[in-house]
Amino acid sequence: MRRDLTETWLRALYSAVLYVLTPATVYHLIWRGFRVPGYFQRWGERYAAWRGAPHQVDVWVHAVSVGEVNAAAPVVDALRRDHPHLQLLITTITPTGSDRVRALWGDSLLHVYAPYDLPGAVGRFLDHFRPGVALVMETELWPNLLLGCKARGIRSYILNARLSARSLRGYRVLAPLIRRVVASVHRIGAQSVADGERFVQLGAAPEAIVDTGNLKFDIAVPAGLEALVAQFRQHVGSRPVWIAASTHPDEEALVVEIHQRLLARFPDLLMVWAPRHPERFGRVVELARSTGWQVGRRSSAGWPQAGDAVFVLDTLGELMPFYACAEVAFVGGSLQAIGGHNLLEPAAVGTAMVTGPHLHNFVEIARRLREAGALEIGRNAEEVGTMIQALLADRARRAHMAAEGRLLVERGRGALARTMAMLAQDLRPATQGPARR
Repeated sequence: MRRDLTETWLRALYSAVLYVLTPATVYHLIWRGFRVPGYFQRWGERYAAWRGAPHQVDVWVHAVSVGEVNAAAPVVDALRRDHPHLQLLITTITPTGSDRVRALWGDSLLHVYAPYDLPGAVGRFLDHFRPGVALVMETELWPNLLLGCKARGIRSYILNARLSARSLRGYRVLAPLIRRVVASVHRIGAQSVADGERFVQLGAAPEAIVDTGNLKFDIAVPAGLEALVAQFRQHVGSRPVWIAASTHPDEEALVVEIHQRLLARFPDLLMVWAPRHPERFGRVVELARSTGWQVGRRSSAGWPQAGDAVFVLDTLGELMPFYACAEVAFVGGSLQAIGGHNLLEPAAVGTAMVTGPHLHNFVEIARRLREAGALEIGRNAEEVGTMIQALLADRARRAHMAAEGRLLVERGRGALARTMAMLAQDLRPATQGPARR
């Protein structure tokens, strides 16, 4: 009884703070909306202001944004293939995540935004959709959401779960509440043994941890990849190409400096530039043009033109194919303290990689790629530029890195099978329907 009362008081305090901060969520939506118009839309979903009769779903998958949607894609595709009778709901938080859901599955499954973690909004959401099973991607430990599932008998899982040492330290502020949140989760499919151990430190029962591995290793190479690369090369010819991918604002000036240095060594070099967030597309075009370069855009020109020094990839869902178009890839979020981005996409398509030092979100993957000889890590922007230059001049080294990266991805596959086995008890045959409690 003491534990239940403690949980009640902790949730009440946490929720009171959220309610006080609710006006800030409106400000946030408006502020982001001026940069990404999608934030001006569908506000009702964010506060679970639902109309009409409840819509019961069998499996609810929550993925924050594009990266989590991509990680969830193998699971969603397996559910649709092997359990076509199940009604699926996918939620995201960002408009780019929403766009990615629509790009992958169109209107073939139900999709809405997840509500803010306000008890009223979460309650309305869960009562409206009444999911049989909740599958939460990676590290979304929202107290009202997960404890709300527990209160309604909805069995929850965390899939592709990762928890860095930095995140573990950050959760200490809410340790008494977070321990109860993590303990409420039925199973946690950890990306690695180290991730699983950190979840235990956070409050998970050791028997709840399943070492499934990283779903991102089960990445599918895009259909039509060879045709797209061939078409790209028809426009580019034999020019050397590097790609600056998933860059963030504080990295943009550094990318320009690196490209300036590289052009001094390779005058016909083309840089494909793919900012992490759509609101930065126009900004990097302006930044590159201010340097005096001719700049092309995927959305308007389609393909690079002869005089382009920079080609901005200002579309969604095409990063992986364009990795395959480059001799060398720089993966951003690593020259500033973001924690890095998905290193397995360029590895899967056979592109040599360079990153900066900030990789705390991908420590294990970066370690394995580096040990395999498929990744180089620079301590700063100058080192990153030097590494890219050396790789552009060394075809044999690039080929070795590409081969080792592909091999590592291939050997790492299997997380999907282990994840589906973990979920099997809650994925009943069509004649029985999903397990409900």
